[in-house]
Formats: sequence, structure tokens, C-alpha cells
Amino acid sequence: MANQISSAKEELNTPQHQVTKVSSFAEIRECALTSEKSLHATVTFKPGDIISTFGAKEILTEPSYLTLQLNEQEHILLTPEFLQYINHSCDPNVFLDTTNMVVTCLSQIEVGEEMTFFYPSTEWSMDQEFDCHCGTQGCLGQIQGAGHLHPDVLQTYQLSDYNWQFTTADARIKLKRLYPSIQS
Repeated sequence: MANQISSAKEELNTPQHQVTKVSSFAEIRECALTSEKSLHATVTFKPGDIISTFGAKEILTEPSYLTLQLNEQEHILLTPEFLQYINHSCDPNVFLDTTNMVVTCLSQIEVGEEMTFFYPSTEWSMDQEFDCHCGTQGCLGQIQGAGHLHPDVLQTYQLSDYNWQFTTADARIKLKRLYPSIQS
């Protein structure tokens, strides 16, 4: 079975990246210098297109840097596994819809373009916070999860149903503690 999987992947190498075709619509690029991986489109997508379905390879009770949060107690490892290489951006071009278990296109994606999503769209409080270097005009800097962002910021993003419900209803007390200036 492993031979079938590796022979099904088309590998293209350049001096800067090793490229592995992983599906009919995407390839993983691995940087030769840093070993960082990213998922890139091999076809064009327009806003609203469903790029892929996904499921749970495994359900965990605690988050990890590779999981998506479904609810307060469930965090999933993705299948197909190559979707884990959709990196963060503060100006994402895809959304991981954890209700319908689909990846949807938010803005035009051209062939060769990296697919990115806004990590706090699915994560209330991330396992590993990090300093974002996405370079977009609206870069938020430190990324910790939706629970650490002001509601005015969250309203500019598409969020998972879980995070949106939590943000707009159950989390008002927590948000008020973080941001005392918020009016009820």
C-alpha cells in the first residue's frame, strides 16, 4: 500500500523547493532551506468553490498544533492528511468549515498560489501561540486563538460555528475580562 501511495504522488524538484503532487487540486512544497511545508493549488478556484472535504483521522480531547477544534472537548487530526499544510494568514484565501467538513475558497486562488486560512477561525485558544509573519496589511502579529482577539477583529473573519457561537454568546464574560472597554 505504501508503494501505491508514493507512486501516486508526482514529485517535482527545484533548487528552492521539493514539490509533491498530493491530489488533483494541490501540491505540497517543502522549502529546501527551512524544511517548512505549504499547500499550493494546482488548479484555479473562485470564491465559494468547495476545494475539498475533510474528516477526522483521530479525535483528541486536547488541542495540538495539528488539530482543528470542533467544540469545547473535540479536536481533530485531519484526513486527508495533506490539508495540515494549509498555513495561517491574517488574510486567508480558504476557510475550513468544521460544521460541513469542507474547505471552501474565500478569494480567487490561482495555480501555484499557497492556500492559507485564519487559524483562530477554528481555534478558541491555541496549543502553541506564535508570532505571525504573513506580511499582509492587516497582520495581527501574535496569534493565540479567537478567545484572545477583540470582537471587532473577529467580526471581520469567517469563523467556525463553534467559535462564532462561543464568541457571540457564551464568551461575553471572558471577553469582558480581557477587554474591559467592551459594552454589554
